Amino acid sequence: MSLWEKVGFGRTGLEVSRLALGSSYGVGGADLERAFERGLNFFFWGLRRRGHFAEGVRSIAQKRRDEMVIAIQTYSRWAFPIEHSVDRALRGLGVDYVDLLTLSWWSDLPPQRIVDAALALQASGKARHIMISCHHRPSFERMIRDRSYGAIMVRYSAAHPGAEAEVFPHLGTERPGVLVFTATRWSTLLDPKLTPPGERTPTATDCYRFVLSNPSVDVSLAGPKDGAQLDAAMAALDRGPMDADEIAWMKRVGVAVRRDAKSGSPVDFLDKLADTFSGRKRRAAASAARVTR
Repeated sequence: MSLWEKVGFGRTGLEVSRLALGSSYGVGGADLERAFERGLNFFFWGLRRRGHFAEGVRSIAQKRRDEMVIAIQTYSRWAFPIEHSVDRALRGLGVDYVDLLTLSWWSDLPPQRIVDAALALQASGKARHIMISCHHRPSFERMIRDRSYGAIMVRYSAAHPGAEAEVFPHLGTERPGVLVFTATRWSTLLDPKLTPPGERTPTATDCYRFVLSNPSVDVSLAGPKDGAQLDAAMAALDRGPMDADEIAWMKRVGVAVRRDAKSGSPVDFLDKLADTFSGRKRRAAASAARVTR
């Protein structure tokens, strides 16, 4: 199967390209239009809602909106700002609805008030489906079972392979769509200083090919800063899935990068804080349950 062929995005029913282009790093304008002409139809207006990216989406949507899949996200921990954030996105992109509203960076199931706000936007037609992003892999089992979520967004790379054991086995048959992010592990997989002796340093193309070779992955999020990086991402679709030897090589590099990138990333640090807070919440809930029994 060619990686250029679109796939069904789990129980959303959406037909999506295997790469989603993110807005945070600089690509936009005419580069989005040529990517769309080549077959990329998934656009993620994410944390950084850059105007240049919006220009490209608006230009495509004016003529071919029904062929596009547009995702946005909210990090709100309060229900009332979510609709305002969605309305701003709709105005900025010049569209009447988004295909996916992402509830982002939850370490556990969101409070019902957050879910209800998202479901209300779904009922109104402003968002067709709800996706959830989580950095605490054990929480995905319950998120996958919750049919409020048409798709999940999970970190996965050769240096972050934990989803293979903790997330993907729970998908089942009527599964949500699976969008993975940080395929390059914030470019540390591309750093020759972290590559073990005797191994070739991966390129961004290699990183996207690796994650898309896993049959549980529908889409990889890519964040190119310019046309050259966009071309490198699309080259992954040209080259297709990796063979067993290539996957083994990527995993060897991934182990070394994970071990040797001692400084970590800001996201790693924030994940630890979120996991600590989430763990405290779960322990408190368990304690309260014991008291009431």
